[in-house]
Amino acid sequence: MDVKDEDKSEESKKNHIAYYKSLTKIILDIQQEANLEVDPTIKNHLDERIDAVEKDRKRIREMFPEITDEEWDVNTN
Repeated sequence: MDVKDEDKSEESKKNHIAYYKSLTKIILDIQQEANLEVDPTIKNHLDERIDAVEKDRKRIREMFPEITDEEWDVNTN
């Protein structure tokens, strides 16, 4: 299996920041849905989806360690 090098160009950085921002919105939407849910099975599924999206956000942050937590937070507001 070929391993693809990560693209850390400015264009990639810009695209990943936009994607990170969309993931943040997805998490907020799922959290709102989970707060309204009463079925424990569905609530658990939603929590697992949040965990998966959080892992993707972490991966993106690790790709660009030069961006501080404060900058990530500013970019997602």
